[in-house]
Amino acid sequence: MNTLKKTLTNTFAAVSVLALAACAGEETAPAEDAEMMAEAEPTNTIVDVAAGDETFSTLVAAVNAADLGATLSGTGPYTVFAPTNDAFGKLPEGTVETLTTEDTDTLTSILTYHVVEGAVNASTLTAAIEQAGEEGYTVTTVGGGTLTATVVDGAVVLTDATGGTATVTATDVEASNGLIHVIDTVLMPG
Repeated sequence: MNTLKKTLTNTFAAVSVLALAACAGEETAPAEDAEMMAEAEPTNTIVDVAAGDETFSTLVAAVNAADLGATLSGTGPYTVFAPTNDAFGKLPEGTVETLTTEDTDTLTSILTYHVVEGAVNASTLTAAIEQAGEEGYTVTTVGGGTLTATVVDGAVVLTDATGGTATVTATDVEASNGLIHVIDTVLMPG
């Protein structure tokens, strides 16, 4: 859908440039003008969307500390299971500060454990869970680990490598390079 929207926007921009050029009687390079207009359009990458919501300020700070901002602002698409500030607050006191200042390698492995390649919307995920049965659906993360997704009392629950669980509390938050699903607990790769 995002590709179609972007294509339609770029087509509209090119037609508008051609129409304006014809009215002005000037010769222009429509392809270059359309590209410049497309580049001028604001993006709402996963990082932009998270940064625009105070609920994710700890996640954004962690992404920046781990130097993953450029990656998560890349083309994608990605699906991010995004822990809220309250989720980070469940970690033992001092953990976030230690990870963001002294142990960024571990922080990177934790954060990439929350990212999946491709835009996996809620309906696709729940259909995969239903098809997988009682054992749940295995989700492979960009960090190389796996999560097990199940449905418990109508909510998607992710089980991490340590046996910890996170419940998905909001789904399908759209970004230009993927989707965000909000979770209530930080997942650990093991």
